[in-house]
Amino acid sequence: MIDDSSTRAPASRGPALTAGSPEVANLLDRLLLEMRRIVVGQDRAVERLLVALLARGHCLLEGVPGLAKTLAAETLARAAGGKFVRLQFTPDLIPSDIVGTRIYRASRESFDIELGPIFANVVLADEINRAPAKVQSALLEVMAERQVSIGGTTFDVPEPFLVMATQNPIESEGVYPLPEAQRDRFLLKLLVDYPSAIEEMEIVRRMGVNPPVARAVVDAETVVLLQQATDAVYVDPRVADYAVRLVLTSRHPHQHGLPDLTNVIAFGASPRASLGLVAAGKALAVLRGRAYLVPQDVFEVAPEVLRHRILLTYEALADGVDVEQVVSRILATTLAPRIVPMHEQVAVPGWPAPAPLPAEQLAPPPAGQVAVMPAPRAGVPQVVTPSEWLEPTQSLHAVAEPTQAEPGQAEPGQAGAGVAEPGAAPSGDDEPRTEDGAA
Repeated sequence: MIDDSSTRAPASRGPALTAGSPEVANLLDRLLLEMRRIVVGQDRAVERLLVALLARGHCLLEGVPGLAKTLAAETLARAAGGKFVRLQFTPDLIPSDIVGTRIYRASRESFDIELGPIFANVVLADEINRAPAKVQSALLEVMAERQVSIGGTTFDVPEPFLVMATQNPIESEGVYPLPEAQRDRFLLKLLVDYPSAIEEMEIVRRMGVNPPVARAVVDAETVVLLQQATDAVYVDPRVADYAVRLVLTSRHPHQHGLPDLTNVIAFGASPRASLGLVAAGKALAVLRGRAYLVPQDVFEVAPEVLRHRILLTYEALADGVDVEQVVSRILATTLAPRIVPMHEQVAVPGWPAPAPLPAEQLAPPPAGQVAVMPAPRAGVPQVVTPSEWLEPTQSLHAVAEPTQAEPGQAEPGQAGAGVAEPGAAPSGDDEPRTEDGAA
């Protein structure tokens, strides 16, 4: 018999947490501060690691050696109060070294199942591209189904569960590129770059004498509660439609105003990308202190969700086209819906006046609620009904006035308006274009 108690999901000890509440904000702040106390710089990568943890996703980190990729994974595991395992992938590794195997006991004339090191909360697959494809594929089931099958018996991995894999992009000898099916299992792909001069000076100062050690600021049960709070984040259908349109643009660019990318993209992102955009966006919304998803959240996580799922043609690779340029074009062209606060019916300059509501709908919305207002269309009254109100939040986005096109430019919302040149950053650099053309 096998004691699989260590593979079961922890029982929730406390009450359910609510996204946007001060308690959730305090827990996440403690996690971020603890990670930044150990890891110098890499703020975006640290935040995206927490996004992967909250969204129950997995993370692929790519960067040259010595950029604290292993340290970041170990720090996250320690701060979250979980078990950390580091697996060094080598060419002679076999699948049973990871997931476990059956062992024959001659004294009992029977087989026992020995579980592998994959049964941990945070698993670091270091230099995953050094192992052959059969070893990399051993992670497929555990990453997608969160279970391992050995000898006809299925074992669940512990919760929370996060696989972080690193790969070295500068070596080509003795490495095996990850197959597309394996890359698609990763929710995010993070590009880790060199630190700045100031950050490197701080690294030398902080790590030179007595390197700090991460402390557990939460436990595994609390992380599960945070994941459940992330699952409950409200997603408006128009925001979900924005995520789907981003993915559809990567598959059929000629149908979405980007015909020049038809010969650049060989295969677009899979439906896992649509699920990943929403899941990662919800996690980012929780980190931002909100209980609802806005297009900006989807826009910010889109590069990490899409960059490893879009395959370029051979001609594009020969011409030096980078997948980051393709993702930037998609983000700059795909229009996002507009989210506005609606404490009451307010006339917005440049927008059609809202039509009168029926008497039964004239009651004011509860304080602190917001609604999704469709983009204005000429001659069409825009009505926001109580059924469109979102959950209460602590912070609201300001209403931006519609912009007017400059002479000689395309009107906002028309094809070609605001489309970035190849390699250019998305419109506004860090904000999506809304359906009326404003960033």
